Amino acid sequence: MPPRFHTLIAAQFFSALADNALLIVGIALLHEMGQPAWWAPLLKLCFTLAYVGLAPVVGLIADAWPKVALMTCMNGLKAVGVGAMALGLDPLLAFGIVGTAAACYAPAKYGLITEIVPPTRLVAANGWIEVSVVCSVLLGTLVGGLLVSPWWMAAVSAAGASRPLVASLCALLVIYAVAAALQFRVPDSGIVYPKPPRRVGDILRDFRVSNRALWRDRLGGRLSLSMTTLFWGAGATLQLAVLQWAQDVLGLRLNQGAYLQATVAIGVVAGAALAGRWIALHHSLKVMPLGLMLGALMLATPWVTTLGWALPAMVMVGAVGGAMVVPMNALLQHRGVQILSAGRSIAVQGFNENLSILLMLAVYALLQALGVPLVWLMSGLGLFVFLCVLTLIARRKARGETLAGGAAEGGVAG
Repeated sequence: MPPRFHTLIAAQFFSALADNALLIVGIALLHEMGQPAWWAPLLKLCFTLAYVGLAPVVGLIADAWPKVALMTCMNGLKAVGVGAMALGLDPLLAFGIVGTAAACYAPAKYGLITEIVPPTRLVAANGWIEVSVVCSVLLGTLVGGLLVSPWWMAAVSAAGASRPLVASLCALLVIYAVAAALQFRVPDSGIVYPKPPRRVGDILRDFRVSNRALWRDRLGGRLSLSMTTLFWGAGATLQLAVLQWAQDVLGLRLNQGAYLQATVAIGVVAGAALAGRWIALHHSLKVMPLGLMLGALMLATPWVTTLGWALPAMVMVGAVGGAMVVPMNALLQHRGVQILSAGRSIAVQGFNENLSILLMLAVYALLQALGVPLVWLMSGLGLFVFLCVLTLIARRKARGETLAGGAAEGGVAG
């Protein structure tokens, strides 16, 4: 891997770790405020809105600015959102601020990786990325669980804190500071793109053309974008559902539910690592049947009622998902850079994936508010994933969309 690649991975790891811990602390804040359970998805909705609303401009910003400097600034904006929440800002608004920073951070991070890593190493690089992202989810949920645990609450209260959750937010600020310090050590790629459009109409037109180009790509872009969009939408919904399921069905506390959620991340780490090691870029579409297995596991797992069976089930869900998404991400980034540019392609990917998250979370929150049993909600999500992947596989065979050897060198044929 290129110099400082692992420093970049470490910086984004700590930033994402704090983001994931923040979700657990935010849910605890809502509980402290007396809000109903269906408010929890609203935190994720507010976080994700920025990804969708800012998608037409964040790619252009990532291409126009030095990516390392942009990532450092966005870490600072995240800290502003968390600090404002500690000072009393409504958690939903604060999550909107943090989400805005994350929306700008993502295309800079992934764009920088596509600029410094050769195509032959993209799957391996994505394996590193996904392992680090999922490790940040794993440790983030563990840290979040710790920061809302009875032990932490008692300890900071004994130290004189009137509101222990404010102390939890201050602890997260320290983690964002670590991410910023690491970011300063990452060199920029030095790649300069043509000046992006400045008028609103031109920006929207540019994004619409870019989005259409990636969806119409028959050499892997359309299928990989469909798979990653489905995966991240379902994954974000499952993340919240598992927290509630752990409390309602397994009888765990919120912090213990966060630890159960972390087992999914352990599985994703294993699956992503194996895919990064063994799946070549030109074999990426061969992992699509794993999506059927993922849907089936998601459909069956909610009916488990004991912790002893829930733990391996969650690990399996994560492992299958990780093994599927890493090759799909690599293929999508490879085709995106060929068709568009680093920043534009990542912005299009982020828009579609986060629009999927937004829509699925909105439906999930609505059905929860209407009183649909959680077990049926989770099983319905698994059935939806299974049917979507089955449709994509059938359409691929009908259209004869394939990848030939040479994708890793930059020439994908279909």
